[in-house]
Amino acid sequence: MFSVVTDKYHQVNKWRKKKIRKIKRRIEKKREEKKSIEFSFGEQDQIDLISYSGLAEEASYLRIGETYVRTLFISGYPYVATLGWLNMLVNFNSDLDISYHIEQVDPLVALPKLNRKITELESTKRSMLKAGKVIGSEITDPLESAMELKDKIQRGQEKLFQISIYTTISAKSLDELNKTTSILETILASRLFYVKTATFQQLEGLQSVLPRGENLLAQKRNLDSSSAALTFPFVSSELVQETGILYGINKSNNSLVIVDRFSLNNANSIIFAQSGSGKSYTAKVEILRQLMQKTKVIVIDPEREYKQLASSVKGSYVRLSSNSKEKINPFDYSLKTFNGKNALAEHIQDLTEIISLMVGSLTDEERAVVDKALIETYKKFGITLRKRKFDDKQKFPLLKDFYKTLKSMKEKDLCNRLDRFVSGSLANVFNSQTNLNLNNRLVVFDIKDLNESLRQIMIMVVANFVQSQVKSDPQKRILVIDEGWLLLQHEESARFLAGMVRRARKHYLGVTIISQQANDFLNQEYGRAIASQSSLRILMKQDTTTIKKVAQEFNLSEYEQHFLLTCDRGEALIIADQNHVALRVVASEKEHPMLTTDPKEVYL
Repeated sequence: MFSVVTDKYHQVNKWRKKKIRKIKRRIEKKREEKKSIEFSFGEQDQIDLISYSGLAEEASYLRIGETYVRTLFISGYPYVATLGWLNMLVNFNSDLDISYHIEQVDPLVALPKLNRKITELESTKRSMLKAGKVIGSEITDPLESAMELKDKIQRGQEKLFQISIYTTISAKSLDELNKTTSILETILASRLFYVKTATFQQLEGLQSVLPRGENLLAQKRNLDSSSAALTFPFVSSELVQETGILYGINKSNNSLVIVDRFSLNNANSIIFAQSGSGKSYTAKVEILRQLMQKTKVIVIDPEREYKQLASSVKGSYVRLSSNSKEKINPFDYSLKTFNGKNALAEHIQDLTEIISLMVGSLTDEERAVVDKALIETYKKFGITLRKRKFDDKQKFPLLKDFYKTLKSMKEKDLCNRLDRFVSGSLANVFNSQTNLNLNNRLVVFDIKDLNESLRQIMIMVVANFVQSQVKSDPQKRILVIDEGWLLLQHEESARFLAGMVRRARKHYLGVTIISQQANDFLNQEYGRAIASQSSLRILMKQDTTTIKKVAQEFNLSEYEQHFLLTCDRGEALIIADQNHVALRVVASEKEHPMLTTDPKEVYL
């Protein structure tokens, strides 16, 4: 009986333990499930977010998710290093990662190796001499370099470094990856750099490029400290001046190009470009942003391209023609410039150039006559070279008064050549008193309705009028002369323009000359003078007939020449003193309608 009860007790106890084990297993299972659920909704989500879907390693590339990646290393270097010798890597127009590993070599380790190398080269040299062979640069150059480096290390003038340079190219397809690789190899080979693909070591190469400081690829090259220093700063060119205006986006690194032309050596600017390259658009972008900085702008517009801009910002729009009501008297001069100093002599010189253009050039004798006649004409109105103070109601002579003076001097030939501007068909253009001012922040002089032969004269008259106003009230101003090549067709107007550009800085004035004929400027003495007196140069697309002269004048590199030959509309090379930056001119959605003259956008 006792044994039966005992057996039953053991059976119940065994069943109970079994039940408890099952419950424990169920609890542990639930705990594991709970942990996995928490992981999947927390940490796992973060890992999935930053990790790639998969990695496949091939002999010459890696496929990471949907991206193809290839790592290359520089295996061959040029014999002579120059400043910025690796800039082509930074400026390479593709998705490229660059890793730079530098390790200093202990001089106690470097010197024995150099001695051994020198001994080997000397031994080879002696053997070749005994054999009567010609010793080439493949022996003499390394030997001289090794001996020179050894001497500098011993004197403490140089240090030795081991440098590794790796590049990783990323592309969306294998074809694109191969194409980019070929372009990079060609560009580097043109500078005597040779690159190799890290075959069967792509994974190590990728890890060497990652910002972990691990050089697993270990493709090292010995360089002295002078050569290594030439690779720094390892950045592309930037041009940012805090007080300036935005000109565009840097093509090299997408940074902003901000320039203050009034902080340069002078505030003058030139814009050279082919027709249709966007030179006037670029000028209008600058004008609009200069207005935001309270700079007054005056524009001489031969092609009626600035009318919309003047209307948009409520500027003054002056239409000069034979029938227009607005007039400018070439003899007019701001009285404020006379008070306290005698500026009449300088004004007469500029006026002589205008008259010379009217009559079709002057000989030296005729210049002397015109100079004397101008002095006599002003004298009749109480304005002399010695008199310095005038009242506010002072009147100025007109062209007909000068004509009468010439007639009284019996200068019949000059009178005949000047007659059409006084009593002929052009009597209403230059023979009236001035009835306008430059008080508005933007003033546009439209001269499109004038005959082309008169445009040069009118540009000079307007520019001279602006110059006199600027002298009387110096403040931050810009004078924009579009189609400036018109003034270079005659020596008189070219000389006048060069003189005005040279003197502009003294009166807080910046002169902008826009021209599609770069050779017209750079082939002439006065044109080169204007270019040299302009600290800001904006060069847009050129053709093969102009690029050579432009490159020579502005000291452009091969890359910059190629850029100007192939750049798109709205792209430019900006030179601010010694800074050269390639940029893309940009305007906002609100600015663009005020600036464009594209018929597709204006009339549709």
